[in-house]
Amino acid sequence: MTHRKAVFLMVVATLLWSIAGVVTRHLEAARSFEITFWRSAFNALALSIAFSVMRGAAFWRRLARSPWPVWASGLCWSVMFTAFMVGITLTSVANVLVTMSIGPLLTALMSRFVLGHRLAARTWGAIGVAGAGIAWMFGNEAGAKDADQLIGIAVAFCVPVAAAINWTLLQHVQHGKTEEGKDMMSAVLIGALVSMLGVLPWATPFQASAHDLTLLALLGVFQLAVPCLLVVRAARVLPGPEVSLLGLLEVILGVTWAWLGAGEAPSVATLVGGTLVIGALVVNELLALRAEVELPVVSPIA
Repeated sequence: MTHRKAVFLMVVATLLWSIAGVVTRHLEAARSFEITFWRSAFNALALSIAFSVMRGAAFWRRLARSPWPVWASGLCWSVMFTAFMVGITLTSVANVLVTMSIGPLLTALMSRFVLGHRLAARTWGAIGVAGAGIAWMFGNEAGAKDADQLIGIAVAFCVPVAAAINWTLLQHVQHGKTEEGKDMMSAVLIGALVSMLGVLPWATPFQASAHDLTLLALLGVFQLAVPCLLVVRAARVLPGPEVSLLGLLEVILGVTWAWLGAGEAPSVATLVGGTLVIGALVVNELLALRAEVELPVVSPIA
């Protein structure tokens, strides 16, 4: 695969990711945990079919014998799938996406303390600025005394935390000396199944209409399963900083779709906080890309 094709796949993936908020706002009866259940269920169904076609019946035998890194990654995916949808039912799409955008910086920070990777001064600065942006957004919501908004941001924060743990685990596995657990794609299916079963007690009684199930099937298949497969393929070609930079399109597009398609305009606090977070990440990743061009050997973490 060429670099241009990998970039195209990454852009398509972020475009598909970004539709979650606006689609969710057009649901009729499904709420909170039921939304999470059906989205994860359709995601699991789509991935089950895809893996069965691509890898055959042997895939299911290998899945049952998966080593611990695959199951640990699956647990992280389940937290990400669940916290995103629950968060988006409690607070604005913009608040959730801005909170999620701090993920790459949390990953860098975790890699520093868990894997011992050194961080450049620019990355430490970006972490500080992004943290200030999240604090500004959270503080303004606290001043408005809207409990649901605060809870929504707190729940959404579980997504980048779980993502940071997941990506750090993936780095550890991919740079390990053994082959154990290096096929981590099946962890996405495990995550979908755990998310679906984990929220089931709170998802019933089901209230989703046929209209809702159609939209949730759209999310499960095209907003989760398809982009996950695309990103895994593109990440084999693109460097980490470029993947992170292209991933920011989800924040910009997601907020735009919710604004235009559901009339959900972001608050001033969210715009200010989001500008700090995204600005810090853009500057950090652009400098990382520049360093990769100038140096023949680079660290695997920004």
